[in-house]
Amino acid sequence: MHSAQTFLAVAVAVIACGYDLRTRRIPNPLTFGAALSAVAFNVVATGSSGFMTAGGGWLLGVVLFIPFFALGGMGAGDVKLLGAIGAWLGPEAVLHVALYSALAGGPIAIVVALRSGYLRQALSNLKTLVTFWLTVGVQPVEGITLDGQQNSPRLAYALPMLAGLLVTVWLQ
Repeated sequence: MHSAQTFLAVAVAVIACGYDLRTRRIPNPLTFGAALSAVAFNVVATGSSGFMTAGGGWLLGVVLFIPFFALGGMGAGDVKLLGAIGAWLGPEAVLHVALYSALAGGPIAIVVALRSGYLRQALSNLKTLVTFWLTVGVQPVEGITLDGQQNSPRLAYALPMLAGLLVTVWLQ
């Protein structure tokens, strides 16, 4: 991983974090612009292998988070942000970013739930979700998806993603 690519991936994640914390949205021009810039940068830097690295990183990033979006537990901007990070850093690094993001997301979600007084309801929802999935199968559960939880606090997932990215960079 080159330092310019790392710097740009972190910059994109920091900007996305700012948007996500303020608005709970990550703008398409940021995620798509970052992904396209990463592909162009990698192609100029290393030719066709750069295209494969950037494309593979983007694709793996999207594929890793799309199930959570499909189940209603994550926004599309989060999926596209991981894809953009993957385009900058490649498939191997984006796998680590996703893993460390998930590890950071749990404790951050608990803090958000505690601060908002929502922890008891969140645990009840988790129990309902697991019970439903064990009996009916893994699919969105009415009333427990992002769309169905209007009064619940929203986790700006760009924050755990930034944490996961920084841990990935630090460990490499």
